Amino acid sequence: MNEQTSISAPVVNGIDLGVVGAIAEAVVADPAAAEARFAVTTEWRGQCRSISRTRSMSIGGQQIERRHAIAADEPHEMLGGDEAPNPQELLLAALNACILVGFVTAAAAEGITLSHLSVDSEGALDLRGFLDPESGIAPGVDKLVTRVSIDGNGTDAQFEAILDHVRKVSPNHFHLTRPIPVECSVARG
Repeated sequence: MNEQTSISAPVVNGIDLGVVGAIAEAVVADPAAAEARFAVTTEWRGQCRSISRTRSMSIGGQQIERRHAIAADEPHEMLGGDEAPNPQELLLAALNACILVGFVTAAAAEGITLSHLSVDSEGALDLRGFLDPESGIAPGVDKLVTRVSIDGNGTDAQFEAILDHVRKVSPNHFHLTRPIPVECSVARG
C-alpha cells in the first residue's frame, strides 16, 4: 500500500478519514492487499529478562521497517529483576492498545471528537498452574475484565455501539477470545 494523503476528508482525533477510506477501498478491491504480517524476535537477557524486537512487517506484500524494542521482566517476587512489565502485563497492554485504536478510529469515522480515552484490563491467574503442572489448574486467567473510560461529544448509545464494533473487529480481542493454534518448535541457536 502506498502512503496516501487526504485532500477533502476530515481529520478527527488525529485520524485522516480519507486515508482510512482509501485503505478500506484498496483491501476490498484486492484481497492480497489486505494481508498484514507481523513478526517479533525475543532474546533472553539473563534471569527472567528479555528484549523483544519488532522486525519488518508487511502490508499487502510491501515491507515496512519496524525497529522497536519491548522489554519484559518479572518482579523480584517472581525471580525477576523488576526492570520491565511481565509477559502478562504486556499481553494486557497489547489488548488495551488494540481496543484503544479501534475506539479512536471508529469514533473518528462517526465524527465523534474524543477528549478522553483510556482502557483498563485486569485478570488473575493461579500460580499453581505454572509452578505445579500436575495440579490440573489452568496456567492462565479464566477471565479478563476490560473497562473503557471515554469522553467526547458522542452519546452513551454511540459509545456502546462503538464498543460492540470494536469487540467484533479488534485483532487482539479476537486472539484472546478464540482458540488459535500455536505451532512451537525448538532448534539449537
